[in-house]
Amino acid sequence: MRRVRQAIVVEGKHDAIRVRSAVDALVVPTEGFRIFKDGEKMAMLRRLAQVRGLIVLTDSDAAGGVIRNHLLSCIPADQLKQAYIPPIPGKERRKSAPSKEGLLGVEGMDVAIVVEALVRGGAVFEDEDAPAHTSLALTKADWMALGLSGTAASAERRRRLAQALGVPTYLSANRLLELVNTTVTAEEWERLLQRIE
Repeated sequence: MRRVRQAIVVEGKHDAIRVRSAVDALVVPTEGFRIFKDGEKMAMLRRLAQVRGLIVLTDSDAAGGVIRNHLLSCIPADQLKQAYIPPIPGKERRKSAPSKEGLLGVEGMDVAIVVEALVRGGAVFEDEDAPAHTSLALTKADWMALGLSGTAASAERRRRLAQALGVPTYLSANRLLELVNTTVTAEEWERLLQRIE
């Protein structure tokens, strides 16, 4: 099992179990929205971010987005990496009904999908050097020129782009731009542009 250098933040204990079955890592559950009131845990996450770096791996639903945004507002962006699972319809085995949005969470993902999400999110494995940064440096002006922002059809184009990337479709234009710049190679970007046309 590959060891991840950064600490990984997930929503709950079942998510933590799934991630630990995929990689050897320090995994910290936020215990859902409890992170909003738990100053001690937030202090611990800030310290871990400073020393090791953090990877946020939340569910692809609205609640996961709220927790992710809260962490982004509390921890410096250069200490935080974003890993996304694809929005896959379904229900976890331990639950009697699907979630409100009908999507599998981290705990319901296949181990290979968890590892792929971590790799795409910039996880550094003990047996490897830090992943090379992509040469993409798209700006908001590029986003507008490509019709991904500033037009009536922009939201739909971003939705198609998010689907092609296998990430939640609720991501804001800025978050999607950041994700593309940090995880997509120039060759992949050309293929993605063709797919969303």
